[in-house]
Amino acid sequence: MPKIIDTPDQNNLKIGMAQISPVWLNKEATITKIKEYIVKASDEDCELVVFGEALLPGYPFWVSMTDGAQFNSSVQKEIHAHYIKNSIQIEAGELDDICALAKQHKIAIYLGLMERAQNRGGHSLYCSLAYINSEGQIKSVHRKLQPTYEERLTWSPGDGNGLQVHDLKNFSVGGLNCWENWMPMARTTLYGLGENLHIAVWPGSDYNTADITRFIARESRSFVVSVSSLMSKTDFPEDTPHLNAILENCPDTLANGGSCIAGPDGEWILPPVIDKEGLITTTINFNRVLEERQNFDPVGHYSRPDVTKLTVNRERQSILDIKE
Repeated sequence: MPKIIDTPDQNNLKIGMAQISPVWLNKEATITKIKEYIVKASDEDCELVVFGEALLPGYPFWVSMTDGAQFNSSVQKEIHAHYIKNSIQIEAGELDDICALAKQHKIAIYLGLMERAQNRGGHSLYCSLAYINSEGQIKSVHRKLQPTYEERLTWSPGDGNGLQVHDLKNFSVGGLNCWENWMPMARTTLYGLGENLHIAVWPGSDYNTADITRFIARESRSFVVSVSSLMSKTDFPEDTPHLNAILENCPDTLANGGSCIAGPDGEWILPPVIDKEGLITTTINFNRVLEERQNFDPVGHYSRPDVTKLTVNRERQSILDIKE
């Protein structure tokens, strides 16, 4: 928790929500689009810009439309291979340009990406949420603890290493991916670390964001920023493997956005924005957190650690423990 400096400059934080579609499964083109929105956010004086779950290079929409559970399917294998090749290996410097922009424009970033993790062999995918500070440093990479339903056919379970919060002016900011936001103990971990600005990233649906955003805000007495992506049938590139099979059962709209912000009282600051691509900006004030913690604080005066307590393992998991 940062030292509270009671000035308008430290209490006010301008946030940009990049509700955009990826250039689906094209990491180079999607990175270019992300960089454009970082610059747009900076031009609008944002101090934090947030991108949706798995935006880089895109959500695995094909799985539910092409019989993704069919074992040993050449269709599933070939699309999955394409997905791996377009995912991000952070250790290889594939976020360096984004980090450089963060430093150049003095803006913090939360970015949803598909991580091809080197410490897990480099061939499996993790739905990760990276936090890059305004100095261009990657301060945490949270791998989604539990992929949801059909996501398990292409994503791997993560670990607790990225359950961290970060100082941003007077705020302590943390984040979770999609349905992780329904996991009480994952949320409580961030609360216990001092979180008062919660970032929830989603592939894109007001169905997901409309209820949980306000619920978390009221439970935690924190600001909650939900950021979703967009995706339509026309967004699939022509060079996508087995494109015809994907489009055969594809709805016109796969992700309609739903980005929104709730205040620490659980009421809307910005209701879900539907079917609109662009940068959505809002300024929040830290004092609202302190006001709402007066009557409820889930890990402070309204907790009983003598009765219930949470154990958290933040060790980064790997199959190897090499001793030199």
